[in-house]
Amino acid sequence: MNISLKLALLPLLLLLSIVCGSVSAMIFQLDTGSLIETICNPEIHFALGMSLGTSLISLCLAMLIAIPAAWLMNQVKLPGQSIIDTLLDLPMVLPPLVTGMGLLLLISPQGPLAQLLPSLRGLVFSPAGIVIAQTYVATAIMLRSCRGAFSTIDPGYRLTAYNLGLSPLATLIKVELPLCWRPLVCGAILAWSRAIGEFGATLMLAGATRFRTETLPMAIYLNISSGDFQLAIGAALWLLVIAACLLFVTRAINRCEH
Repeated sequence: MNISLKLALLPLLLLLSIVCGSVSAMIFQLDTGSLIETICNPEIHFALGMSLGTSLISLCLAMLIAIPAAWLMNQVKLPGQSIIDTLLDLPMVLPPLVTGMGLLLLISPQGPLAQLLPSLRGLVFSPAGIVIAQTYVATAIMLRSCRGAFSTIDPGYRLTAYNLGLSPLATLIKVELPLCWRPLVCGAILAWSRAIGEFGATLMLAGATRFRTETLPMAIYLNISSGDFQLAIGAALWLLVIAACLLFVTRAINRCEH
């Protein structure tokens, strides 16, 4: 190994040390008894169920929005395409608190959308607010992943399907989705993980109420604020396990491709 490769190895080892150290610090912060008691705590179970339930709903909504939108944008050159792309990418780069503030001002009882649709006023500071915040951020990620997936398909497949008499919708379902299902699934997993870990926008839109709008990130925030580090670590460990499982599934899908 030459000197340049040895020097490049140093930042890699540094990064690995930080990652392993931070994970180990959480795992070994509690003894075995405290760890089991914390992970099995009813509050943590509620937060786990809330996180998984709302994030799965948000993922389904994000896919229903992102897949047809990305499919359209890959086939049609829309007026002001660059401006549209910038606006659609904003949720990925805006600070989550800013995103949540914008959503809150939009659908709060005094907001313009709630004025047009009064039924929306009850969505804030409720589990529905969690779904809205998660869907907002997950859709942006899913849209970007879908556009990348559709762009890898040879246009000849689509033209052939059209020549054989398939409608655009039938072509999407029978030809295009099967051709790019792996990157779509990986994008969905990434969007799901982002929804599960969503905190800032959820805090602004749904609030932080124990046993009502308490997701796992919210449980960490509430218990750190109240000084209960054991429960905060328990919530963090559940998030760690979920993240590890999602990464394992993503890598398994990528290995199948090869």
